[in-house]
This record gives sequence, C-alpha cells and structure tokens, in this order.
Amino acid sequence: MSTATTTPPALLGKSGLVFLAVVLGAAVLVPLLNLLTAPDSALHVPTYVVSLLGKYLTYALLALSVDLIWGYVGILSLGQGAFFALGGYAMGMYLMRQIGPRGVYGDPVLPDFMVFLNWKELPWFWYGFDMFPFAALMVVLAPGILALVFGWFAFRSRVTGVYLSIITQAMTFALLLAFFRNDMGFGGNNGLTDFKDILGFNIQADGTRLTLFVLSAVALALGYVLCRFLVRSHFGKVLIAIRDAETRVRFTGYRAENYKVVAFVVSAMLAGVAGALYVPQVGIINPSEFSPANSIEIIVWVAVGGRGTLIGAALGAVLVNYAKTYFTSGMLAPYWLFMLGGLFVAVTLFLPKGIVGTFYDWRSRRSPAPADLEPADLAPADLAPPDKALPEPKPAE
Repeated sequence: MSTATTTPPALLGKSGLVFLAVVLGAAVLVPLLNLLTAPDSALHVPTYVVSLLGKYLTYALLALSVDLIWGYVGILSLGQGAFFALGGYAMGMYLMRQIGPRGVYGDPVLPDFMVFLNWKELPWFWYGFDMFPFAALMVVLAPGILALVFGWFAFRSRVTGVYLSIITQAMTFALLLAFFRNDMGFGGNNGLTDFKDILGFNIQADGTRLTLFVLSAVALALGYVLCRFLVRSHFGKVLIAIRDAETRVRFTGYRAENYKVVAFVVSAMLAGVAGALYVPQVGIINPSEFSPANSIEIIVWVAVGGRGTLIGAALGAVLVNYAKTYFTSGMLAPYWLFMLGGLFVAVTLFLPKGIVGTFYDWRSRRSPAPADLEPADLAPADLAPPDKALPEPKPAE
C-alpha cells in the first residue's frame, strides 16, 4: 500500500471531507443561528429545532453502525435497535439517579417508579449509575457485551443470511418483552423519564440543548472517521471479502467469524453511543425502542441512502426521518407506514444502490479511474494472503 493512501485526506476521500465539513459546520452554524439571531428572524433556529436536528444526528450515527456490518460484511441485522436502546437505558439510569429527592415521591435514592411499585431498596444493577463515568462506560459495554456473546455463538455456528436476520429480530423482541415487565427494574411500560439534570446542568435549558446537539454532531463525525478507517484498512478488505465470498476467505486461512464478531461489536457500541445521546434530547426511554419495527426502519434508512457508502447511510437517516416528521405532523400521519413501505419498494426497484450509491455509479461511468475510490468498490481480489497458510490436506486413506 502506498504512503499516499495512509494520509488523512486519502483515508477520508473528497466525499468524506465534504461530509465532515457539513457535519462539523452544522455543529458551529446551528448554535450561532440560535444564539445570535432574533427570534423573529428568518435565519433564527428555535431550540426545539435544535433538539430535533440533534435527534436526526443520533439516528445518522445509528444508521452508520448498521451500514458498517450490512454494507461491508453482509450482516443484515434486524436487532440493531436493541443496542441503541441499551445505550439509551444506560444513560436514562444515570439521569434518573440525578433526580434524587426532586422526584414526585421525594425519595433521595429510589426513582419514582420504584417507590410506586413498593421497591424497598435499589437493585444491585443500578449501583454506580449515580456517577457519569460509570454510566458512560456502560453505554458502550452493555451493547458491546451483548453483541460479543450473541455474535460469538452465532458466527461460530456459521449462521448467515435470513436465519441470522431472524434470530437478531428474535433477540430484540425478547428484550422488548423483558423490559416491559415491571419486576425487571427498568420502569416497565412507562420506561424512564422526567429527567432533571445532566452533569449538573438543567436538561431543559437552551445551553444544554445546544451542547447535546454539538456532541451529537461530533459523535457522528468521529463515528464516520472510525468506520472509514476500519473499512479502508486491511481489516476492512477482509470484511469486504467475507461479504462477497466468505467460503473463499475461509479457504485462504482467515477466521472469518472473528472478523465478523469484531465488526458486530464495534457496530453495537456505536449504536449504544447513539442511544445515549438520543435519550437526553427526547426526554424519555421506554421498551418501545426495542421494537423490531424500529430495527427494520433503520434498514430502510440505509437502503435509501446507499448501502456500503457510510455517507449514504447517514444521509438516508436524516432524509427519511425528516419526511417522517413532516408527514406525521399533519393529516397524513395514519399513512406514514404505507409511505415508508412504498419508499422502500421504490428504492429497491429504481435505486437499488440508494441515493449515494447511484451517484457514485454515475460518477464512475464518467471517470473510468476515479481518484476517490469508495471502500464498497474494493473486490476480494484486493485481499492479501494471511501470514500463515492452511496446512496441507492429508491424503485420502
């Protein structure tokens, strides 16, 4: 590999630099338009719009995590919402511990729902969530450990294709049923809400809303850089080869299941971070986030934007959710699911590579040797052989 390909501009590509410029530019411009413009100005961005845009950015990070495993490894997970929700619950538990005696029942230790359900003491798994560093650690550890255990058994058993999709959906549905139970200690059907502070700052204050928006933008940018680095590295070439010809990769001596587990765990951790940033901006986390329908909707975002492009996944999440906000705020709200289904069918038939993937195709036809080759265009032929070859097969008896 040439030295040029290891420099940051070559690693990110022109499109990646543009994407980062847009995301980080929004992180600066939106707060300025909120703070420095008059409320009646056409350029003013209200605080509620800032929170809405912040929510879109967390969805974009979630879509990025799905594209990492679906677009580059071929793992169609219908349970990504579970990792998103686990990260959200970890943050929600921290926010609930910060309420203290300001709750409805005034208990300095127990959250209101526990007092209502006659819990006598705080469950052991709530210990430590009064400290932000511990909660932040659990935001990535909880989904990461679940992904590690699930992926270890699933990939070592060589479960692939539609069977893997079904068991990931079964996993998130099982978690949905578990978190609905009041005796689980996570708020049951109502979930966790009525948050007051985060790190000592009023969660409803305009400044806190702006800070959460900026953190969401920075997290999306860092998530993109991480994913781009992974898929452009030798590790990423192995992932792409597994996506296109897993059996051939195994025959060359690679332990494909190990690569898939690592990618699955990284994807789950990114989803957990997205969930943690989502919760304080919407003010609630409940078991509905585990709904299998949510995970399927994430797949639609990625398909619309362009599977295997990273940028397309983020773009698809923002566009589809903006459309959802627009249509569900009026008389068309009951028909949104039909519109979403129609959009997915239309994209599958007319834009099978999504918006960004189709654009890359058009650009490659105009330029036979594009300078900014996308990771999705790399073929298994680019894969170098491992250091250790497979042992010579024994002759037949």
